[in-house]
Amino acid sequence: MNSMQDGVNKPDKAALRGEPSYVWRAGQERRLEMILKAGGELFQNGVMLENGCGVGIYVEHLALYTSQITGLEFELERAVQAYRRTESLGNASIINGKGEELPFSGEMFDLILSHEVIEHVQDDRIATQEMARCLRPGGRIILFAPNRGYPFETHGIYWRGSYRFGNIPLVNYLPRKIRDRLVPHVRVYSSGDLQKLWEGLDVRVVEQRVIFGAYDNIIARHPRFGSLLRSFLHWLEGTPLQFFGLSFFWVLEKPGG
Repeated sequence: MNSMQDGVNKPDKAALRGEPSYVWRAGQERRLEMILKAGGELFQNGVMLENGCGVGIYVEHLALYTSQITGLEFELERAVQAYRRTESLGNASIINGKGEELPFSGEMFDLILSHEVIEHVQDDRIATQEMARCLRPGGRIILFAPNRGYPFETHGIYWRGSYRFGNIPLVNYLPRKIRDRLVPHVRVYSSGDLQKLWEGLDVRVVEQRVIFGAYDNIIARHPRFGSLLRSFLHWLEGTPLQFFGLSFFWVLEKPGG
């Protein structure tokens, strides 16, 4: 990942690319509802791209709502899994490719979903340019990306040359240079970082907010406590304390159409 990989000796694939969704739970269902609401009428006869589809779990569910959906995945092994998951669907296809070189003509898609992917690509600016290029006038990009204000780094860290998996507290609050030495395998964004990333492109932001997670693992172990925690944190999304949320949720639209 260019400078994002400096000092990392053969990083673990899970650390470098992140872990896709493997199971469908309340967290995924909530995000699906957000995607459907953000896309609105564009889902009616719309053509959609999931840019970084992992093993295809969102492609499988979104195929129920759109006329045609393509999942693009950089890791061949995951692309194969996504193909096997979706091959029985009549309106889904999977392509092995990279976000910085989308193998599509311009203005091809009504909707583009980038779900916790932009932080892992080699060049996030080029990847955003490519999404803007492939979006039709009137179309929308739906983006989820990690929030630097979240108190934990969910992608683990590298310490003394070894990768340490887990939710590491307060790492993202360190100065950027120090943070990136500990977490060279993945980016994290502030609101200003995202604004700069899309600056000058032919899209405008129509919705932006910060969301907390669903905490399904906590609920599975401690149902009552976990449910109360999730309800409380989701309530915080309507307050200035959303600053501490897990992910940005942005919806961008290309003028025209």
